[in-house]
Amino acid sequence: MGSCTAHRTKKLTLISLILMIFTSVFGFNNIPRSFYLMGYSAIPWYILSGILFFIPYAFMMAEYGAAFKKETGGIYSWMEKSVGSKYAFITTFMWYASYIIWMVNMSSGIWVIVSTAIFGNDLTSKLSLFGLNSTQTMGILGVILMIAFTFIASKGLNKITKITSLGGIAVTLLNLVLLFGALIVFALNGFHLAQPMESIGTAFTVSPNPNYLNSISIVSFMVFAIFAYGGLEAVGGLVDQTENPEKTFPKGVTIAAIVITIGYALGIYLVGMFNNWGFVANRPGVNIANFSYVTMENLGYQLGLVFGAQNSTAIFIGKIMSRYMGISMVLALMGAFFTLLYSPLKQLIEGTPTEMWPEKLTELDEDEMPKNAMWLQCLIVVVFIIAVSFGGEGASKFFMKLTLMTNVAMTIPYLLIAYAFPHFKAKDEIEKPFVIFKSKTIVKIATFFTVVTVGFANLTTVIEPATRGHLSDTIWMIAGPVFFTGLALIIYRRYEKVHLKHLKEKLV
Repeated sequence: MGSCTAHRTKKLTLISLILMIFTSVFGFNNIPRSFYLMGYSAIPWYILSGILFFIPYAFMMAEYGAAFKKETGGIYSWMEKSVGSKYAFITTFMWYASYIIWMVNMSSGIWVIVSTAIFGNDLTSKLSLFGLNSTQTMGILGVILMIAFTFIASKGLNKITKITSLGGIAVTLLNLVLLFGALIVFALNGFHLAQPMESIGTAFTVSPNPNYLNSISIVSFMVFAIFAYGGLEAVGGLVDQTENPEKTFPKGVTIAAIVITIGYALGIYLVGMFNNWGFVANRPGVNIANFSYVTMENLGYQLGLVFGAQNSTAIFIGKIMSRYMGISMVLALMGAFFTLLYSPLKQLIEGTPTEMWPEKLTELDEDEMPKNAMWLQCLIVVVFIIAVSFGGEGASKFFMKLTLMTNVAMTIPYLLIAYAFPHFKAKDEIEKPFVIFKSKTIVKIATFFTVVTVGFANLTTVIEPATRGHLSDTIWMIAGPVFFTGLALIIYRRYEKVHLKHLKEKLV
């Protein structure tokens, strides 16, 4: 262990922790997309989801983190000390498995954003390397990206911190551009909103989008808003890497949670200052996938016009703004990718008992990184990417099913972490240096609202495809958590047998 302490990695400061949370949770894309789906009426849903789910959930994370500040295993350690090791392993394994699928999706998907950032639109469907078709080419690029990112991330936490901080700064600047750009357009247009408000009551309750006027679609939007707050538990495994953790970690989580909730609500209102929904959303070729770029392009165009530029110059400013948006999104996604490449794996490997895994996987190198485990993770993702890219239509359909399986499995750990919170609070032997929920009643209320909100969101997500006649999608979504729980139980039973054998050998 001597060499490990000699190469001690730099601890996370409050600012770098907040930036890491920001890149893991805050999705700038969610702002224009929410405006596209619901207009101003998206704002109450974000505030409601923030109050009922995200802020209480963030406070729970802060309490867990401060209490287990010396634990290296993140959510596994929290669940194991609060409820038990089997519960902890199922929670962590299901959560980890969903991030593997996220990495497979994102390692190829990020190139779409790179293309938009460089060329102004998505040209990936025309890409061809060595005579391969576009799907295969995207697969090869995905493999290269995964290997390169794993190589950089395996060099230590300070490398990851630098990239996530860059991502956090890029998103922060993008928000500042939106804030000041929108206010300038609003002020120079005589304080007239581009998306008018006939009455505040109607604007905040009725969507301008005709597809989002019935109760099922409105509920599905609430699900969208809840999922926009996901990812906070990914930084839970970095408490032990934080400076003065019992103060810095809860402070970082609390600041980030409040800023993110206000940021989403304010951002949607700002978009309405320079974007008329009917004019922008009904343009040919505009859809939810590219609406974020169309929005920022329109901001650049409107800025050009209010400053008296000619139409051609205003269009050019719009194109620059769209490219800037693309570059910022690439940096933000890279930041999220690096956090999620390391943190979930760290929690799975370092939190769980060492007997659960082959010895090589639990080894830490001189940079205190589980390098062997990171390269195995890379191999698993690469195999998936190659299988999907070169396996033809059957493989693509299989991967779509896999994505559906992780859709709900990704958020069930939020439920399990929140459900474990009263158990954690009831254990007096756990020292709790940071307490927000002081009475048992408040703990029960916070737990109830968090569990019910996420449970309701998941139930709606599962039922929704069946209401459109896609029953198989619903079945695959249910199959996901069942499959991952089963797999986790198989690994856990194997560990119990090995552990029992070791105990018997010691007694002999």
